[in-house]
Amino acid sequence: MPATRQSRVIDCLGVASGWPSADRRHSSYLYRLGGAQVMIDCGEGASGAYGGLGFLPDDLDHLVFSHQHSDHVGGFSMLMQGMWVNQRRKPLAIHAPSKAIPALRAWLEATLLFEGLLGFPIEWKPLIPGETVSMGELRLTPFLTCHLAALERTFGDQHPGTSFEAFSFLLEGDGRRVAHSADIGAVSDLDPLLQRPLDLLVCEVAHVEAAELFDRLRGASLEELVLIHLEQPLWEDRDALRQRAEEQLPGVRVRVAMDGERIPIR
Repeated sequence: MPATRQSRVIDCLGVASGWPSADRRHSSYLYRLGGAQVMIDCGEGASGAYGGLGFLPDDLDHLVFSHQHSDHVGGFSMLMQGMWVNQRRKPLAIHAPSKAIPALRAWLEATLLFEGLLGFPIEWKPLIPGETVSMGELRLTPFLTCHLAALERTFGDQHPGTSFEAFSFLLEGDGRRVAHSADIGAVSDLDPLLQRPLDLLVCEVAHVEAAELFDRLRGASLEELVLIHLEQPLWEDRDALRQRAEEQLPGVRVRVAMDGERIPIR
């Protein structure tokens, strides 16, 4: 059964990287902090994982997309279909890069999930870099990363309507500060998240070198590090990765996230 709304936890619905994975679902994390239930990204399999943990369709308050790569959005229409057939009635706030919102709305139309059919209103909210969003007592601040910068340089002129924004997030609530990297392009993308002490950093290691990441985190004020988005070679050797992180970051609790794992925010 799910923890109570007052619990400070992260449910890892999917922790895989962008490669097809036989043993992990794709990126989706359910944060319960500050009295709010917030899903960051909705990769393939998120709907089944969410329901399988015993959550009800009206439990989710906010859905947040970091960027438009399929391993972060691929489960969106199925999540919405599940909420429709299970008769969600509460409004759902969807936060996404501004150019992503028309694409997400068109996706629902293309899969016959018309907003007039769903039975609950959607509140579409564009993410604005550095602008904090209040979610009850939880505050979420998005920060731009350079994850899609090279792709935009190559294809941006040819696809002016496509969203090339990518965000990381700072979540503050219940006296806790938690950072979620989503996908980054360089370890310097973490700098805005590390300006003040963190209770927890949930950080990917698919697009940066682990050694460079640990070097950047050395000296940061950080209580716990959760590693996500491991590509298969690192995943198969994840115990060694965790041990390396612990050696390079003395005093920091380190874990590698697993699908279905419930992580307390201490």
